[in-house]
Amino acid sequence: MDKDNNVFFDDKSESRLYVGNLDLRITEAALIKMFSPFGKIVFEDFLWHTCGPKRGEPRGYAFVEFRTKEEAKLAKEKMHGKLACGRPLVVRFARDKYLMEMEGKYGKSSGGGGSNKSNVSGPESGQTSRSAKIAAIKNKLKTMDEEGHDKKRQKQH
Repeated sequence: MDKDNNVFFDDKSESRLYVGNLDLRITEAALIKMFSPFGKIVFEDFLWHTCGPKRGEPRGYAFVEFRTKEEAKLAKEKMHGKLACGRPLVVRFARDKYLMEMEGKYGKSSGGGGSNKSNVSGPESGQTSRSAKIAAIKNKLKTMDEEGHDKKRQKQH
C-alpha cells in the first residue's frame, strides 16, 4: 500500500523544484547558475517545445533537483518571486505543482466517485484526500500514455 505512494512521492520528489514563468531569454546555463548557490544540483530538466510552430523554443518552465530537500527548500524560499529578465519566478516543490494541477482537473473531492479501499491505514482524514490525488495522478498518466501510443500509431501509418 505504501509502495504505491512512493511511486509518485519518493525521496527525489522532496528535493525537486518546479520553476515556472521563465522568460524565453533564460537559458539552461543561466537557470543552473541562478539555482546553484543554494546547493548541489543533481538533475535539471529544461523543457522545450518538441513540435509545432514553437519547436525548439523554451516552454517557459523547468525542473531543478537538489541533493537534499533542505537545499531545495532554501532555493524555493530565496527564488520564488525573484525577478529574472523582468518576470517573477514561480518556484514550488514539483510535487505540489503537480498535485495542484490534478486538483484543478479532477476537483478536490475523492475523485471520480470510485471507492478506493487501499487506503485503510488509519483514521487520518488527510489520507483519503492524498489517496484521491494519487488516483488522479495515476489516471492522468495512464491517459497520457494511451494518447502517446495513439499518436505513435498514427505516425506509423
